[in-house]
Amino acid sequence: MEEITSASVYASASSRDFTTTPPPGTSDAMPRQVKVIPLQHPSTAAAAAAPSSSSSSSSPWDNNLARWRSRLKRMTWIDWIEMCLPCSRWIRTYKWREYLQIDLVAGITVGVMLVPQGMSYAKLAGLEPIYGLYAGFVPVFVYAIFGSSRQLAVGPVALVSLLVSNVLSGIADSSDELYTELAILLAFMVGICESIMGLLRLGWIIRFISHSVISGFTTASAIVIALSQAKYFLGYDIVRSSKIIPLIKSIIAGADGFSWPPFVMGSAILAILLVMKHLGKSRKYLRFLRAAGPLTGVVLGTVVVKVFAISSISLVGEIPSGLPSFSVPKHFGYMLSLIPTALLITGVAILESVGIAKALAAKNGYELDSNQELFGLGVANIVGSFFLSYPTTGSFSRSAVNHESGAKTSVSGIVTGTIIGCALIFLTSLFEYIPQCVLAAVVISAVSGLVDYEQAVLLWCIDKKDFLLWTITAVTTLFLGIEIGVLAGVGVSLAFVIYESANPHIAVLGRLPGTTIYRNVEQYPESYTYNGIVIVRIDAPIYFANISYIKDRLREYEIEVDRSTKRGPEVDRVYFVILELAPVTYIDSSAVHALKDLHQEYKSRNIQLAISNPNQSVLLTLSKAGVVDLIGKEWYFVRVHDAVQVCLQQVQRVKEDVRSSPDLPVEEKPSLLERLLKQRGEDFWIGELESGNRTTSGTEEMESHLEPLLPRKS
Repeated sequence: MEEITSASVYASASSRDFTTTPPPGTSDAMPRQVKVIPLQHPSTAAAAAAPSSSSSSSSPWDNNLARWRSRLKRMTWIDWIEMCLPCSRWIRTYKWREYLQIDLVAGITVGVMLVPQGMSYAKLAGLEPIYGLYAGFVPVFVYAIFGSSRQLAVGPVALVSLLVSNVLSGIADSSDELYTELAILLAFMVGICESIMGLLRLGWIIRFISHSVISGFTTASAIVIALSQAKYFLGYDIVRSSKIIPLIKSIIAGADGFSWPPFVMGSAILAILLVMKHLGKSRKYLRFLRAAGPLTGVVLGTVVVKVFAISSISLVGEIPSGLPSFSVPKHFGYMLSLIPTALLITGVAILESVGIAKALAAKNGYELDSNQELFGLGVANIVGSFFLSYPTTGSFSRSAVNHESGAKTSVSGIVTGTIIGCALIFLTSLFEYIPQCVLAAVVISAVSGLVDYEQAVLLWCIDKKDFLLWTITAVTTLFLGIEIGVLAGVGVSLAFVIYESANPHIAVLGRLPGTTIYRNVEQYPESYTYNGIVIVRIDAPIYFANISYIKDRLREYEIEVDRSTKRGPEVDRVYFVILELAPVTYIDSSAVHALKDLHQEYKSRNIQLAISNPNQSVLLTLSKAGVVDLIGKEWYFVRVHDAVQVCLQQVQRVKEDVRSSPDLPVEEKPSLLERLLKQRGEDFWIGELESGNRTTSGTEEMESHLEPLLPRKS
């Protein structure tokens, strides 16, 4: 599009000159012309802008492929190393004296926190506690190499553990060896899914799931997780389920087996953890308490059991010592039944882990590629599955502690993995005396932060639609299960997206007084419109799903004429419809056909369609489809104001034509287009047209507070 720099440029070859002279009886005799910035059409610009035209006509896939080829050509061998091994980015610039001590402290802090949490989450997943430590060992080292985040803490998390328990409990009993082997196979499948999505750069798919769905899902899941741990507090078994009703029924039915000692100990440890967590968040100088809480609770519970020898409190029991051995995942015949859960865990990794990683990267001043991050998580799960790990992902709580401890690079993750390795080798003999109610208290303390009721209150105040989405997701997850809850939330979220896309925002524009700016008349009530002209802005791409809605709205605007803010010549109906297409980024073939039909429909009723400010790709599509020639190049404009100037002239001529031949039968009156072609040379006052004060004699003066369409020449 050519840039117009001179104020003396008038109508281009794509539009006619609109010369105006004052009518007889007025004082000003100097002729004036209406200024219209020329719109450069594809046919006239092809020779001058062939490269840009060819690039704009290519498909998005071709553009992306060309962009990737150009990027690959520019890459050096250092860029290739950084893409394959993201850890090389911070290794080359690592400041040993400045960063090492901080990373050591952060790694030790997270490691101390991960030991009790890992065992707790393994119990939540229905596995032996040792598998929680395995999940926090090898994947941590692998992620430090292939992951791009420098603060994300990878390992077992509560939500993934609940998903593992939910799907595997329907296939095998948690005491069977098959249960454990399927959990390891699930880690392998999750890693494959994450790696493929990362390599194919498909992380954008999850963007269609709104934050309201995530918040409602995690809130309901946190409640289910907390209730599932109640059996360790109450001293009797309850049913394993991801639905709230069976859990509550089981808790009530087994009330006869209630035991006071585990309830008292679990409640006391939980209170201590919550207090330490609150103090660590609210006071900076006590933030170490947040990380030390789980270890403190485990130590206190173990000491109490050893000192008082309370037999009614169940313990973790014997845990094998040593590092995990290499083992290939088995039972691939169950893969088909595990695919939905693997995809769900992958979705959780994208929504939560990648989101946390990007937020931490922004706070620490470096860029993070979400697809590279997804690939790093996938490789960590694949390699971890060969060393007895169940699915892992980024932890919100441990990542926050890692960041608050000042971690600068993935060295902190390597230190965390070293702490877990030392615990596996030297401390497993001490773990057998840990009370199970203490591990349950650690889980409940960790998931309490996921209950996001504040978000629900905020959504109620901001957007009732998002609050409804949050409520639907939370309620269905609680009462119908995790899988159905996720599907319901995603389904309703996509339904809202489709509805908004099929019913785009359309605004009637009016002119702001004293300017040539046109804005939504509902947002700016002081703006005014013109008799016989409707200016409509479409705030969305036009395609097959919304074109019917757009056509219906245009018909409504044509019929429902509001004369309270009208200016210009008084006419009894609409003669011009101006479409402002600046926000329209795309138009498809269905919309092209609909525009042709709309033009013919308007033409049959003597209404002229005008187009304002279409972008290059939209204009090229309209030109290829013949819509530009069908409507007429003279009815395409750069600005809404240009279109209004031309249309306002024609409205005045139509009015004068009707006055000059009032007695002609309707069938003998010339059509609108014929009158326009015949009477374009007639003269009028533009300022009088805008103010609506033109009379038969043409001698009344303009209202002083109204701005003319264009300033008079001196």
